[in-house]
Parts: sequence; C-alpha cells; structure tokens
Amino acid sequence: MKRFVIFSLTFALLFGCVPRNMDAEANTAKKPKNFIMMVMDGTNSDAVTLARWYKGGKLALDDILAGGARTYSYHSAITDSAAAGTALATGRKSIVHSIGMAPADGRGMISDGNNGNKEQERTISPEQLGRSLMPAASILEAAKKAGKAAGIVATSPVQHATPAAFSTHVANRSLMEDIAEQQVYQGLDVVLGGGLQYLLPESRRDGENLVKTIFNSGYVFADKKSMMEQASPGKLWGAFSPTAIANEFDRKQFFPQQPSLAEMTGKALSSLKKDKDGFFLFVEGSKVDWAAHQNDPVGMVSEILSFDAAVKQAVDFAKKDGETLVIAVTDHGNSGLTIGSRKTDKTYAVSEPSAFIKPLKKAKITLEGAMWLLKKDRSNLREVAGMYGLDHLSRDEWQRLERAGSDLQVGKELTRLLGKRAKLGFTTYGHTGEDVFLYAFGPGRPTGLINNIDIAPLVAGFWGIDLAALSKEKFVVAADFYRNKGYSVRIDDTDSANPILVAERPGVKLTYPAHKNFHYNNGKAVKQTGITVYGGGKFYIPREMGTVPHSP
Repeated sequence: MKRFVIFSLTFALLFGCVPRNMDAEANTAKKPKNFIMMVMDGTNSDAVTLARWYKGGKLALDDILAGGARTYSYHSAITDSAAAGTALATGRKSIVHSIGMAPADGRGMISDGNNGNKEQERTISPEQLGRSLMPAASILEAAKKAGKAAGIVATSPVQHATPAAFSTHVANRSLMEDIAEQQVYQGLDVVLGGGLQYLLPESRRDGENLVKTIFNSGYVFADKKSMMEQASPGKLWGAFSPTAIANEFDRKQFFPQQPSLAEMTGKALSSLKKDKDGFFLFVEGSKVDWAAHQNDPVGMVSEILSFDAAVKQAVDFAKKDGETLVIAVTDHGNSGLTIGSRKTDKTYAVSEPSAFIKPLKKAKITLEGAMWLLKKDRSNLREVAGMYGLDHLSRDEWQRLERAGSDLQVGKELTRLLGKRAKLGFTTYGHTGEDVFLYAFGPGRPTGLINNIDIAPLVAGFWGIDLAALSKEKFVVAADFYRNKGYSVRIDDTDSANPILVAERPGVKLTYPAHKNFHYNNGKAVKQTGITVYGGGKFYIPREMGTVPHSP
C-alpha cells in the first residue's frame, strides 16, 4: 500500500495532477479582487523556447504555465489582433479589424471542432458581418462597474489594436484618433505606453488637444521615464513616444528616457493598488508581434524577455497581495518561427542550443534598431549589418544587401541572413493559427485548454457581473431609444471629424458628441457614466444606472 501511494504521488507530480487538483480547490475557496491581464502579442511557442535558450535560464512565465488557449476568430482559423483582443476583453468572438465590437448574433461563426457542429459554412459574409457589429462590454468596463480602478500599459501606441480592444469600441482598428478620444474620456486611472501623436491637435483631423483634456481631467502627464517615476500615486497618463516604445535591446542603448514594460507595470501597480475596491490592469508586450512580422529573431527575443520581466513584476505583486489573479497569454501566433530549418534536416539530432543562439548573441541591436541607424544613403550599411550580428559577410551576401531596392528589402535581407546563420525557419510574415500557451497565477486561475473567449466572463463572474447584461446597459441604440420617446433623431456630420447625434422634440434638444462621456441638454453639459460610441453608422449611449437623460 505504501509503495502504491508513493507511486501515485510520483505519477501525479510528473504529470501535473496534484497541482491541477489543488488549483481546483483553491478556485472554489477564494475569488480575486484584482485582475492583471497580460498579452504577449503575436508569439508562437518556438519563440518562447528560443528566448529561454537565449537567456540561459528559466523564464518567469515557466513557473505559472497553466494550459493552453485557442485563438481562432469569428470567421477565420487565423485571427488578427483586433478580433483576438476583442475576444480576450469581451468574451465575444469578432471579425478582423473590429475593436470592442462583435456581430449581433452567431451567424457565420466557424465551428471550433469541439462542439459537435459539423456545419462550417458561413451564412453571411465578413462585409455583412461588419455592418451588424454591436459594442460589447469589456472586462475593463466590468471592473469600473464593480467600483475598481482600471489601467492599461503597452509598448505599442496605447491606441493599437489590443489595448484599444480592452478600452474602446470602434468598427475598425485604423480609427486611431477615435480610439484615442474614447480612451481619454473613458475615465481610466492609469495609461502608460506610446502613441503621443494621436493626442496632439496637429496630428488629429478634429484638431482636439487631448493632452490638454488629460491635464484638465486631473492626470499627472508624463512623457519621460523620470517624470513617471516621480509621479505620486493617483491618476497618471504617460505617453513616452509619438508612436511605439523602442524594442528593449534598443531602448537601453538609444532611448533610456523611455521606460521598460516592467517599469511601467510596476508603476501602474503602485498607483492602482491604492483603490480599496481593487483594480484591473491590462499589460501588453506589443512588439513581439512587430518583430515577428519582420522575421526578426533578435527583436522577438528582446520583446519576449521584456514581457517576461513585466510578468515577474505582476506575479511578485500577486504573491504578496494574495488577492490578485494574473493571466498571461498571447493573442495569436506569428511568423511560424521554428528552431531548426532545412539546414538541420540531417543534423537536428546533434544540434546544440548554441548553434541557434550564438549567431543571435552577436547582434547588439534588433532589426528595428538597425533600420533606425541606417543612413538614407546607406553609407553605413556594413556597420549596421555588423551591429545586427552579420560580420564576415561573403561577397554574395554583401552584393545581395547592396542590391536591395528599398529599406524594406534591406530589412528582409538582414533577417534572412541572420535566420540562415542561426538555423531558424520562418513560414510567413503574417499571423498563424496554432493554440498558444496559457499562463496563470492566483485565486481562480484557469487551467487546461481554454478558449480565448473564456477569460473575460470568468473574471467578470468573480465580481458578480454578467458581461452580456452590462453590454445592454452601456450600449443602447440612441436613435431607437429616442424615437420610441417621440423624438426626431438625426446625425449631424457637417464636420466629418466630429459627428454628433441630435435628438429633438418641442422644447428639448439633446446633442451627443461622438466618443465622449458627456452630452448637452438644451446646451447644458451633462456628465455620463460611460462614453458615447459611434460605429457602423450608429450612435450608442449608456443606460447604466439610469443615466440616459430624459426631457425636463
């Protein structure tokens, strides 16, 4: 009997049964007050493995591996970041390019192979689906409904697809100015990342100075790391680059005034933890995806290690706090990176890790850094190639570089040469559709193979909030609502950059500027508890807590 028990425990430890069951018991015992959602954008499993070999030791992610996640979108086996971000944020599958919006019904959604539905014909086109999109409440909005603080952190512009999906609702990810406006009026507590240009009047079609609005809304505004570090706990908005924050390997050398992802995460946590009701924090390591699109293994390693350092910050906080759930996942794969290529067809069984890592270790900068350093006349091309780890170029290699017709082609040739030396394979410059790793730590953590739409409803449920019901509260079709009350309704798009909903009846004129958290009742400003969303030709206004205004 004693031998049987020992054997059983050994088997369980080897195959993960004990930790899994213990998690199940912990899940029923305590619900998380705080939630940190972390997304490593566009990362496949080989890229994580490569980063671990490069580091020469385990990752912080390794200690919290919990399972896997499926990533397919509403109508495609391979998703984009907008649809994937929307799924993670709202618990709703959506279509390419949509941000915080989902089709009104289930028509056209592909079978996931698990539900017994053999019918996979799409009954409606993506274009028709786009016209049926409705705003869907996010886990960030659920946190605010529960009285919690909320923040977003990203190394991309914060207006980019994934952070936008957690904080805004627009029909297309390209509407960066509308996304920026919604974020400013969303009432977030902490915003840290890139994207300064979308806040400045000279860069906006509507000419609005959103930096001024941020100041007037009580935020401390920071555009340098030192300013962020010195800011007292409270409302904080940091925009540290016109576009994206530099890749970590390049940032340390050339942009030290920009904070790292780990530094931004730590600062956000120090501010948000002051809320007695708890908080929600979204953190994105945005630029693994960008490097993967370029097939740049150095950039991918740089940004995975940067993200991993931020995960350590979050998990260390959660370990001390005891009331925080941390979930980390990638939104989709990218590039089809493989450790091994045609060059290892006959040697894979005797390929030391150093064969793949040594060529990468020679690089002092990522491809993005290399292209930033490259002069317009390319007079320093050989020097830049050397900084990217490509020394001792053969005559043929050098001629291929010199013949590259554009900077894009130069970049492709640099990564091709480095990938060849490091014996790495790439199948695409685009996204891929594999299942991805799921990492989680803290009370209520999910385990096993889940779907990306499972996360938001799970956490909202811990807080007693139903996301579908919240969507109905926050997003009422304004035209239908007011026409049912006897108003005439029209959209004033005289200024296409500032569309306005107008609802009128004798003695009452209500006007709703798009993407703001207030409206006018006979010219008098009225504050709302949520933003007015304009998408797909419709205005949506909040009904939450009875805030849809009525006539005097």
